Amino acid sequence: MKKFAVGTLVIVAVVAALGASIHWHWIDVSYLGPRQSTATQPGAVAAVPAEVATATETVATTDINAIGTLQSDESVQLAPEIAGRIASIRFDEGQPVKAGDTLFRLDDTLAKASEEEARVRLNLATSNYQRTSNMARNGTGTGRDLDVALAERNTAAALLNSQQAQLAKLDIMAPFDGVVGLRRVSTGSYVGIGTALVNIEKIDMLKLDFKVPEANLQNVLVGQTVEITVDAIPGRQFTGTIYAIDPMLDVNGRAISIRARLANDDLTLRPGLFARISVKGLHERKVVTVPEAAVIARGQDRFIWTVVDGKARETRVKVGARKVGVVELEGIAGGTTVVTAGHARLRNGAAVDVVKSKIPEQAI
Repeated sequence: MKKFAVGTLVIVAVVAALGASIHWHWIDVSYLGPRQSTATQPGAVAAVPAEVATATETVATTDINAIGTLQSDESVQLAPEIAGRIASIRFDEGQPVKAGDTLFRLDDTLAKASEEEARVRLNLATSNYQRTSNMARNGTGTGRDLDVALAERNTAAALLNSQQAQLAKLDIMAPFDGVVGLRRVSTGSYVGIGTALVNIEKIDMLKLDFKVPEANLQNVLVGQTVEITVDAIPGRQFTGTIYAIDPMLDVNGRAISIRARLANDDLTLRPGLFARISVKGLHERKVVTVPEAAVIARGQDRFIWTVVDGKARETRVKVGARKVGVVELEGIAGGTTVVTAGHARLRNGAAVDVVKSKIPEQAI
């Protein structure tokens, strides 16, 4: 009887253990899901999660972006050529003037007196020369006396011309049509030779100086259009034309110096403004672009991970132009799936659990 009881207990224990095993297996399948349950099977390898994007084929131009400074078409700092005291100022600051307008007049008292003295000397020398010439013709004078009289007359004439030139320099005039700036002197001020008086700017047309890298030497030509914006006038774009390219490159910055000209008929723009420039490209080409995050640097080489038939594949590429988080690549075709995040866990041939990239795909 005891043997029967012991045997019965053993059978019950075995059945209970078997039931528990079946119960926990059902929980594993039901709650962990098929992926986790199969991942625990011998030889199963979990897919590596990675964010991906699609390489885009697009058309790129050779547009060049640069910065520069607007300059007057013509600009001059007026200064006297002789010293003197300012007798009058004949313009309003900030107003247009015409070429030849007298802007300053220096005191002419001494200059006029010197001119009159030179005129008297010339008259006397001329009379003396005529008298000596008559005597020489009559045989009562010598050739030497005639030469001296002629030299004195010529010297007096030169002195008068000099004094008249000095008198003319008392009028300081505008050399071209333009707008005068702010004067630096007042009536009665004594000014020396070269003293800055006022600036004149020709601004109905403006120049624009800027530089581009030497690599763009074949992409800039005289006559090329440039588009210009200035921070001071948001929302408005201006158009100019390249008219000069410096034949000498800047050896320090390895850059080409370029000058463009743009119309400013309404005088909206001003010299000195900071300008952003876009030079319209001469050429177009097909390129493949990817988000910059897809590119991996390894020494001097660059690589990307692509996904082909659900498997990771490392590919060496050549990097081209970059713009706004996007980079041109050589070595892959448009439409290729590239990894933008999760590179570290990838191996060649590894299964990839694709997650759509959060990085926007933009074209250069």
